[in-house]
Amino acid sequence: MSYLDNILFAILLIIGFGFFASSVKKIIRNINLGVDVNRKDNSKARWKNMALIALGQSKMVRRPVAGILHIFVYVGFIIINIELLEIIIDGLFGTHRIFAPYLGVVYDVLIASFEILAVLVIFAVTVFWIRRNVIRLKRFINPDLDGFPKSDANYILYFETVLMMLFLLMNASDLHLQNVPDAVFHKAGSFPISQFIAPIFNGMSNELVVLLFEVFWWLHIAGILVFMNYLYFSKHLHILLAFPNTYFANLNPEGQFDNLESVTKEVKLMMDPNADPFAAAPVDENAAPAKFGASDVQDLNWVQLLNAYTCTECGRCTSSCPANQTGKKLSPRKIMMDTRDRLQEVGKNIDANKGVFVPDNKTLLNDYITPEELWACTSCNACVEECPVNISPLSIIMDMRRYLVMEQSAAPMSLNAMMTNIENNGAPWQYSQQDRLNWKNEN
Repeated sequence: MSYLDNILFAILLIIGFGFFASSVKKIIRNINLGVDVNRKDNSKARWKNMALIALGQSKMVRRPVAGILHIFVYVGFIIINIELLEIIIDGLFGTHRIFAPYLGVVYDVLIASFEILAVLVIFAVTVFWIRRNVIRLKRFINPDLDGFPKSDANYILYFETVLMMLFLLMNASDLHLQNVPDAVFHKAGSFPISQFIAPIFNGMSNELVVLLFEVFWWLHIAGILVFMNYLYFSKHLHILLAFPNTYFANLNPEGQFDNLESVTKEVKLMMDPNADPFAAAPVDENAAPAKFGASDVQDLNWVQLLNAYTCTECGRCTSSCPANQTGKKLSPRKIMMDTRDRLQEVGKNIDANKGVFVPDNKTLLNDYITPEELWACTSCNACVEECPVNISPLSIIMDMRRYLVMEQSAAPMSLNAMMTNIENNGAPWQYSQQDRLNWKNEN
């Protein structure tokens, strides 16, 4: 490469990583719009969660076909891009396979494994494409995915296929140039796959093959940088966020709900006959009253917003949801996608108004998620159990229900009747407390 090539490559890297850093900064800013919650306890269990679920893919393989194919893509994508470090060094300094002389046989093994993984990735991606577009599995043709989400899934598959093909073509042209008389490139690497592609360059002039190698090389690195920046707009963001998401996941047993601290204090005060109600902490009369539950993304906690960004849109949650299976409107996947869409909208509002959110007369509740969806949930935790990256749509549903009940008194009639009975009779049934044991006198 000439010095001009090195300079252009450096500029490409700066632009690519600069845009990526800007996107990451926006994501962190948006997540931090959520209410603070402590998830720093029990670090040992959290590291174990991350190792088993995010790194080890333990929940993915519960559905073996998709799980194993996903491991091919996941491992291939991560390991093959280790070569990115060598490409960056070669691009900046005009070298060629700079690690080969230092790693020797280890380098040959690495390149060979990269090529095998590249083929496995292409195979897995092809199967995924067929499942989505030919077989059309039910969870992939759900109305949740109409529009961009469906296209996005296919774009990712095309991206990954093209990147792997460019990698193999780059290696094949490299191998050809290593074996021509007066070799253009020094011997480096082992190529179990691209050795079968290399013959397509036979009969071409060395100058043309060198040109093709450089085209493949530039397209490969440019494609990686474009794909890296596309993540911000894509569900594929989970390849980065699955790790923090599993680390900060709720460690409480599924089905254990948190209580609002302010309500808990009031109940304890009511239940303690010795409590002095006037001894409570003074209240700042000028402070805005705390909201019960959540009506918009700023009312959710930051882990729930991280969940929204991490959603893979795989649909395992929705396919296992009993409410959805019986034809009700609820889709846990849609809950997460709507939360992310609203969060993105709020972020754009802040960007457009120089760092300040200007009310836009919209909320997550009603404008994105309807009460009908929320009340269809049976709180069975199936969605939480099925999610391969420990997302909890149920926690968002419950917080929004709280808002409906405690802020708007908008619970369904059946629920209002139950709560009235509990308040008046101490039980969900419409019997006075004096009559509750009458059943024992019946023959």
